[in-house]
Amino acid sequence: MAAHASSDERQSLRAVLVATFFVRFAFGITIVVFASYITHHSSGFSGNEVGVAGIVSAMAPLGEFSTVMFSGIVADRYGRWPVLYAGMGGAAILFALVALTRNVYALGSINFLFGVGSGAILAASLAVIGDRAEEGHRGYEMGRFDALNLFGWTAGIGLGLYLLGVLPNVQLDLIFLAGAGALAVGLGATFGLIRGVAPRRGAHQYSVASIVSHVFRKSVLIVTLPWLVIYVLIGTALVFIGPAASGAGISTTLLAGVLVGGGLLLVISQPYYGGLADRYGRTRLMTVGATGFVAAMGCACLLVAYGPLLPVLGALGVSVVVALAYGPAALAALADLSLEINRATTMAIYSLTISLGMVLGIYGSTTLYSNYQNDGLYAFFGSIALALTLLTLGRIRESRSANPSTATTPAQ
Repeated sequence: MAAHASSDERQSLRAVLVATFFVRFAFGITIVVFASYITHHSSGFSGNEVGVAGIVSAMAPLGEFSTVMFSGIVADRYGRWPVLYAGMGGAAILFALVALTRNVYALGSINFLFGVGSGAILAASLAVIGDRAEEGHRGYEMGRFDALNLFGWTAGIGLGLYLLGVLPNVQLDLIFLAGAGALAVGLGATFGLIRGVAPRRGAHQYSVASIVSHVFRKSVLIVTLPWLVIYVLIGTALVFIGPAASGAGISTTLLAGVLVGGGLLLVISQPYYGGLADRYGRTRLMTVGATGFVAAMGCACLLVAYGPLLPVLGALGVSVVVALAYGPAALAALADLSLEINRATTMAIYSLTISLGMVLGIYGSTTLYSNYQNDGLYAFFGSIALALTLLTLGRIRESRSANPSTATTPAQ
């Protein structure tokens, strides 16, 4: 952030980062135990149980996908913070409700509403960063957001995996209560940080039709569509990483430690990647990140075929580090393409895309694996790599057809 940034800007950005960490930490704790919570045991799922867990888990991204545009419109029209507070408070209540039942129909309904809150939180948070961060430093600030977002995920997932390994299945409801508590703490901390900051009011003149038509431009879609493919993979991994590790004989405690350690690396890497995107351009860093994801898919196929060989695990680790370049650059590019009047709605496209990707990923991977076992996984990983390659080539072509620009032009 520039040295002359106002106190209100710094305080607003700090509040969003705190909210982001607590939200993703709470989500991470619970998401890796959800499948075990539904099926009443923590490993060795049957094909039918995988399908049921996948359907119930997919309700959250479905809820996010179907309502996030509305959340973005409300945040643009009436202000960012009320939407963020409502999403965090609502999610805390829903977590507490999950702890009261294991009925799959009730859990599916609660999970759908949870997705509604998740989309509201994400659209409002990203809009605040886009509003408050200067254009020349927006990549860096999005990198800080991405760092806290991913570190919250990894720390939460790590704790969730550890608890999954030490708690009897009958006590997994305690994990959802812990998630509710984390959200409540985050809400209180965010509210305290933002006190005294002059609010940015919603738009006085606002046309829903014109805003929606603006955010579905080709330039916006070419930035967001790769996320669809990326989250097809991530959605599946988040839901089934715990049971898969247990079934393969990998200690959940060891896996938890690896994830938390990797999360600490993100605190350094993501702002660094964001700064590179400010200096060298968004498209260059997005292309580097997409290359890392394609390489990771190749490593995933080798792991399925030959098991956890050390050279393959090492190559996978390098690929993931390279893939991390994608997030800050793409988020900054999306913010660059928006105006303050439509920024939350534009950032909602990101949430819309990733939630759809999670739905497709959970459904597609579970269906392919249930019907074709390892061959289904090869097809799944191969499809992701091919789609991401084609979309990256399309984005490069689009950027080259635009007006010539310097390296620091954010959207290039």
